[in-house]
Amino acid sequence: MTKVDHKKELSQFYRPSSKRVTQVTVPTLAYLMIDGHGDPNTAPAYAESVEALFSVSYTAKSALKKASSADYAVMPLEGLWWADDLSVFENNDRTNWKWTMMIMQPPVVTAQTIEAAVAAVGRKKSLAAFWRLRFEDFTEGRCAQALHIGPFTEEGPTIQRVHDFILARGSLSGKHHEIYLSDIRRADPAKWKTIIRQPVQ
Repeated sequence: MTKVDHKKELSQFYRPSSKRVTQVTVPTLAYLMIDGHGDPNTAPAYAESVEALFSVSYTAKSALKKASSADYAVMPLEGLWWADDLSVFENNDRTNWKWTMMIMQPPVVTAQTIEAAVAAVGRKKSLAAFWRLRFEDFTEGRCAQALHIGPFTEEGPTIQRVHDFILARGSLSGKHHEIYLSDIRRADPAKWKTIIRQPVQ
């Protein structure tokens, strides 16, 4: 059984340049998602949500591999970020950040696959976050994106480049989107790779 790396198959969306901003049209993709709010560095709900996403995603992958249906690499963590009052970003008031964390699922994964994986993980762990997960399609459409290399606290210039690119062609739309390509538990923060993406109106 050949292991599929969907980051390669979808390389235009998951391997952008760090040197220039590019425009892409992201198709409808299926995601395992969970909503929350609060400081991602301190809110227990954030850590539990991320754990739930990865636990269920890896359990679904393992089940499909055992059934000889497919073998694939689990996709990276992604996050949509927003706030009712945008000044909370300017003031770095992370307690009022809102977020949807998510992991893209390949076409072989169905709602039944996820339902079984949630039940299997729920029997082993008691985190409430498992029961807040949802599996649904997400259509982002036309976006601008660039790769940021370095700590999250230094994303500002990359975000500005993406916004400037958009404003020269239209206007910003939707939610700020980040895709985390590095394992921040192991990698040097100076080498963290994060895709910065913003929908274009």
